[in-house]
Amino acid sequence: HIMVDEAQDTSPAQWDIISGLAGDFFAGLGAGENDRPQHRTVFAVGDEKQSIYSFQGADPVRFGLMRNHFQDQEAAIGRRLPTVELEASYRTTSAVLKVVDAVFALPEASDGLTWDAKAVHHHTNRQGQGGVVELWDTTTPDDASNSSPWDAPFDQQTAESPPVRLAEKIAERIKGWLRDGDILESAGRPITPGDIMILVRNRGAFAEEMVRALRRHGVPVTGRDRLILTDHLAAMDLIAAGRFALLPDDDLNTAVVLKGPFVEFDDEILFGLAHERTKTLWQTLTERRHERPEFTRAWEMLSGLLAAADYTPPYEFYSRLLVGGGRQDLLAHLGSEAGEPIDEFLGLTLDFERNHEPFLEGFLYWLERGETQVKREMERGRNEVRVLTVHGAKGLESGIVFLPDTCTLPATNLDPRTLWRNDGNGDAGGHFVLWRTSKDEEEPLSKKLHEEARLAIEQEYRRLLYVAMTRARDRLYVCGWETKKGRSDGCWYDLIAPAIETMADEVSLDSGETLWRLETPQTADPDGRPAGKMEAGSDRELPPWAVAPPPSEPAPARPLAPSRPSGDEPPVISPLDEDDGNRFQRGLLVHRLLQSLPELPPRDREAAGRAFLDCPSLDLSAEAQGEILSETLAVMDHPDHAGLFGPGSLTEVPVTGVLGTGADSIVLSGQIDRLLVTGDAVTIIDYKTNRPPPETIEQVPPVYMRQMAAYRELLKRVYPDHSVRAFLLWTVGPRVMALSDENLDAHAP
Repeated sequence: HIMVDEAQDTSPAQWDIISGLAGDFFAGLGAGENDRPQHRTVFAVGDEKQSIYSFQGADPVRFGLMRNHFQDQEAAIGRRLPTVELEASYRTTSAVLKVVDAVFALPEASDGLTWDAKAVHHHTNRQGQGGVVELWDTTTPDDASNSSPWDAPFDQQTAESPPVRLAEKIAERIKGWLRDGDILESAGRPITPGDIMILVRNRGAFAEEMVRALRRHGVPVTGRDRLILTDHLAAMDLIAAGRFALLPDDDLNTAVVLKGPFVEFDDEILFGLAHERTKTLWQTLTERRHERPEFTRAWEMLSGLLAAADYTPPYEFYSRLLVGGGRQDLLAHLGSEAGEPIDEFLGLTLDFERNHEPFLEGFLYWLERGETQVKREMERGRNEVRVLTVHGAKGLESGIVFLPDTCTLPATNLDPRTLWRNDGNGDAGGHFVLWRTSKDEEEPLSKKLHEEARLAIEQEYRRLLYVAMTRARDRLYVCGWETKKGRSDGCWYDLIAPAIETMADEVSLDSGETLWRLETPQTADPDGRPAGKMEAGSDRELPPWAVAPPPSEPAPARPLAPSRPSGDEPPVISPLDEDDGNRFQRGLLVHRLLQSLPELPPRDREAAGRAFLDCPSLDLSAEAQGEILSETLAVMDHPDHAGLFGPGSLTEVPVTGVLGTGADSIVLSGQIDRLLVTGDAVTIIDYKTNRPPPETIEQVPPVYMRQMAAYRELLKRVYPDHSVRAFLLWTVGPRVMALSDENLDAHAP
């Protein structure tokens, strides 16, 4: 049996191995019936339309080739390999699926979606559930001034830039839904932040701006799904503080700390300290620390860092900084979302100390080269809007999905520069590598291989669109922003727009904007309606049991452990009595022999018993040994209960069950010393070690009678067609006593 999943990490070499194994299996199918009577099977599962993890080896071409390979092998022996298409959707409404089918019916969109270019068609299991798909006009650059400071960050977005305006537009729409109580029809309730997912192609500036826009409008939002810890401002400030403690003469880093949240110098104060100085920034601050209150506070804070640098482990160093007010400073500047990176940073200090010498310099070196990533859990649970990449959304879903990052293609600067060529010989000499130089100097073979690699990237880009669109359960909103160069040819927006415009209605908004909307009405009952809540005017009623509160849970049955009686039990014979404990020792030895000898063949029992009793540590005379052994064997060989110690009998048998009903029920849990089941009877025996044996059955303590009666009642339920016989074996003697049904009936639980 071979199980192949195209979405797993399967390399070409592994596929070749699987192919070879499968060939061997199928070759065996033609063997004689006596040689290989069983049928070999291949079970392959995967959706080639969702093969977006190229770095893990997922490849729809490989999937198709292997499927054809197995089909050919089946056909060679007169059998057929069935193919089951994954067309049914239990997630998405018909409105969204209609658009998905229309988009990927276009040749320019379906290229690469499947290996054999078969048509994509879905049907939904959510019939009658309301759905919406909207296509917004793209946000384009306006006529605002493009001037910016010469030293502004390259990825800084101005308030007039298209990505910022689109993020603001999305945030305003979501805020309006939450404010006005807009209803998610399929659930029969108002929309909540947890119903909304915003998908982007990569973790760039737009994702950060989207999170900021939602927070500005008071919408609960989970931060980015994944971030490199050292790229977060909170971690940068903590690293800068550690660097200062190690090298206070680094003026640039010292200025970063002084401008940062721990000290909060503004430009004027920092300029006044740094301008026309003749020494390092730290030395200047030390000399002038009494000139201004700001200088005094900064010097005290930085002196504390220096004092702790040489002897304080990383965790203790940063804990003191954060507990002493540093955490509040970071959160005040960066917002509550900085709490998670701060906690992750502290956790890494502990990880480092577990495996390395705990010194600050080593920790900072280890941290900066590790590029530790913080991955947030994006499954449902927190009632917040989720902003994440389409890759990160694989396997997730949401009632409402926004696709704002739709106007660009994968960047060409990320195209592979190492190109592989296989000339088809199938051996090691058939493969070679080309290093792609500049486009202008590219020779024909390298150019051809590069075009093939680029085509594979764009095909996966289209499969990524399929994944993004099918994350939506009820509503899908498609939008995007353009640069001054417009949008890229073949981008997601250009693939979606023609399909929607052929089936949707053009809607004019009060703001003067227009959009395309496809909507299906809610005709079925909402999925999320509480029991008993029906549509207004509905004549249907739920049965009484559906709206009545559940009955109270019954009280648990009382426990009973017959093997550990809690009643009035006769005292154990003292090992310090007048016979020097001989009876006590004798009872223990008999019990041990009764446990061990029945496991041996009858012919070996006497020799094994003598060897055991002849142990020097027991210090038994030959006469005492003979008496103990002969009496024990007499019990085991007695015809009335010899079967209990013969073949087929069981020792130390655990029993568990419930006796009685309702409030009077009890849970029985015990252990029977020996048990024998024959054709019409069940026989049990229980040992009583070092207890004074009674003369008659009427003198047996009631606690023992209740114990055996409980065992009998439970075994009657297990073996309803058998009679149950019970015995007590007193090891002092030893002596076996049969318990009559009349006596046990009087003590039944």
